[in-house]
Amino acid sequence: MAILQKHGKNSSPDLVCLKEKTTDKTGVAGGHQKKPLARVWTVVLLLGTCLLYCARVAMPICAVSMAEKFNWTKRDQGMVLGSFFWGYCFTQVLGGYVSDRVGGEKVLLLSAAAWGAMTAFTPVLAHFCSQPIFSMTLARFLMGLLQGVHYPSLASLCSQKVVESERGFLMSTVGSGSYLGTLVIGGAGSLMLDLYGWESVFYVSGMLSVLWAYCISELPLSRSLFASLSLSLSLSFSLALSVCLFVPGPIITLESLGSGGPQSKLSRRHWLRLFKQPAVCAVIITHLCTASTFFTLLSWLPTYFKDTFPDAKGWVFNVIPWFVSIPSSLFSGCLSDHLISKGYDTAAVRKLMQFFSMGVSSVFTLLLCGTTTFPLAVAFVSVTMGLTTFSHSGVSVNVQDLAPSCAGALFGVMNTCGAFSGVLMVYFSGYLIEATGSWASVFALITVVNLVGLVTFLAFAEARRVDIDSSKEDLRLLFLFL
Repeated sequence: MAILQKHGKNSSPDLVCLKEKTTDKTGVAGGHQKKPLARVWTVVLLLGTCLLYCARVAMPICAVSMAEKFNWTKRDQGMVLGSFFWGYCFTQVLGGYVSDRVGGEKVLLLSAAAWGAMTAFTPVLAHFCSQPIFSMTLARFLMGLLQGVHYPSLASLCSQKVVESERGFLMSTVGSGSYLGTLVIGGAGSLMLDLYGWESVFYVSGMLSVLWAYCISELPLSRSLFASLSLSLSLSFSLALSVCLFVPGPIITLESLGSGGPQSKLSRRHWLRLFKQPAVCAVIITHLCTASTFFTLLSWLPTYFKDTFPDAKGWVFNVIPWFVSIPSSLFSGCLSDHLISKGYDTAAVRKLMQFFSMGVSSVFTLLLCGTTTFPLAVAFVSVTMGLTTFSHSGVSVNVQDLAPSCAGALFGVMNTCGAFSGVLMVYFSGYLIEATGSWASVFALITVVNLVGLVTFLAFAEARRVDIDSSKEDLRLLFLFL
């Protein structure tokens, strides 16, 4: 992965593109030296995203067993599953803003320590609380708070340190970790669920996440602080939150990606001008639709298969769709970067990827509305989830095209909207299932939301920078070449 020289603390964000171009031409040797390390950290971030989803999907995997144990209705399930996204809403913008200022790598690893410990602590809350529905709703809300910073931090990291022609592959590779994580927890989690009970799923996924964050910390001081953080989280969430807020100095360094982070210095006036851009609004709306439909499928698919095909093996429908999604995500990233490197318009490539993600996938979602067999249902869901991954090379990376100087914060805004709509759709889907007794209404709703997002993106999406004044940029370019 091509790593670019960062602009200094006193540099204007408006100069990012100029410095990217300069570094790309003059810093070839340095770039080649950093590529092996960059690839290593790409794998590390892929693994981190994988574990993120192992912890996130633990609840949907165990929801049926927990509902039987604690006598939950479908509405209760919807409330527990949807509460994650309430917490997910609140830390998106904050996570992106902090990542733009101090570096996304620090935010990523500290948050991983927190949500990993919270996942391992979840069964304790369920058993020792007199009202499990309340404790699980609270636990999922806290999980949402802690995991909400992950993707804005990734967007900030990628926008500042990866060239445009390689962002699609990076985001699709790291993004495929979500499907790898769902695949792993779907297969191994289903076996652990049958053999050792639902508690084991939370214990294993949580402790592996904590172990990942611990192994990435590089300095002895970092390790001691990290150990203190993990212990505090296990004893008390509030105490751990205080530790995260008041630990002095930099905790984690990723030397292969450069030390320190870029600073976002856009004023309120610039932000207002940014949100008046049709392309920015289109990205937000499209991501809202993409995220809400994905979260709905992620939350309810295990229950759909259990209800519709009660004799089916959990490891089959919890594994195959996500197994298909991994190569699909990688293929979409390679395809988009290849098309851009061949001279195709970046905006056209982003739109093409999003058409496959939201348009073609909706056809197979609609096919689930009819009466079908178990193999066909698994096939339709697999194709749907595989095509959905194309959004990693569409709307997800388009925010970095539009506003690289504040991509983390802007992605946080997008994910906040997506998480909020995810809350509503996950809960409303549970209401529809209980009211109509049919899953067809849920799949029809997903299709309609997808089409709304697709039409918006095709009509208004662009790939030019909108976070800078074009007249000022023209003057800088003229000055540079003179």
